[in-house]
Amino acid sequence: MSAARPLTTLRAIAAIAALPLLLTACGYGSDNDGDPKQAQVAADAKKLSVDEVRIGYFPNLTHATALVGVQEGILQKELGGTKISPSTFNAGPSEIEALNSGSIDIGWIGPSPSINGYTKSNGENLRIVSGSASGGVKLVVNPKKVKSLKDLKGKKIATPQLGNTQDVAFLNWIAEQGWKVDAQSGRGDVSVVRTDNKVTPDAYKSGSIDGAWVPEPTASKLIADGAKVLLNEAEDLWPDKKFVITNIIVSQKFLKEHPDVVEAVLRGSVKTNAWITANPDQAKASANKALEGLTGKALPTEILDPAWESITFLNDPLASTLDTQAQYAVKAGLLEEPNLKGIYDLAPLNKVLKAEGEPEVDDAGLGVK
Repeated sequence: MSAARPLTTLRAIAAIAALPLLLTACGYGSDNDGDPKQAQVAADAKKLSVDEVRIGYFPNLTHATALVGVQEGILQKELGGTKISPSTFNAGPSEIEALNSGSIDIGWIGPSPSINGYTKSNGENLRIVSGSASGGVKLVVNPKKVKSLKDLKGKKIATPQLGNTQDVAFLNWIAEQGWKVDAQSGRGDVSVVRTDNKVTPDAYKSGSIDGAWVPEPTASKLIADGAKVLLNEAEDLWPDKKFVITNIIVSQKFLKEHPDVVEAVLRGSVKTNAWITANPDQAKASANKALEGLTGKALPTEILDPAWESITFLNDPLASTLDTQAQYAVKAGLLEEPNLKGIYDLAPLNKVLKAEGEPEVDDAGLGVK
């Protein structure tokens, strides 16, 4: 990593939509439908340094570590007598705001909001303490209008929001083709249409967009409506076929004052990812059950299965790919050159991984001193 550079901010960062929380925290594999905020903690369970830890995440498959960890009670088990209190958010900025205000302590969130939150506070409000998921992003198109990647020129392609992770990736890909697009307006050789994931399927069906560069399960929803995959970001663009799509962040104040709680949440996350890997079908059903509680509707099999298969759940934050994504935003004109040194503190995670017999992970030179 190069020497420190001036700290600046992203002009626009967002994430995907969410709805109110109605999940449960109970035993492994449980079918309990209660609210996890009301989950009963065993009377003899040892309490950590706080009575309650407040976590945040989105009701989205790329946040399945949190969905499943809460749904199956894996996180609560590691916290013992400290109660877990989950909340969901409409977008990355609102979750960052909640972290800054102290409304939550720990959150699952995408790379762009993490970068934005860190740079806006001059590196003082958060740390990334773990990875959670990779992949789960596709470019899908109307096959009647787009036959190949070169056919995208002149077409209308949706991304979730100006400056969000998928928007930045698409703008970078467009630039690599030698095409020109104004990042702010989305106008140019390709029309980049910023569209909320909730309405993108209707926009596709109405013909107002010709395709979309979007995360799961939105991509698979479009495929169910007749779209075809033109590009899989992980498979087609990243050398190791992995890039960070979800991090775990924590308030620096909370990390300093309650390291035992952070470590317990990370143990729960690591064990949840291990459970997901060992029980993929059961984990997929658990995540879908959690989504049903959040949105009132489970994902049908034809959407759930391909969406789930395109996501990799892992503990490695893939730090070098976060730095690459930051540089994409710089090239697009959405971010001035940032100094991300100190955005990671992976010591608690590596302690947990060592205890679990797993290899330690690297911060790509972006960790605390």
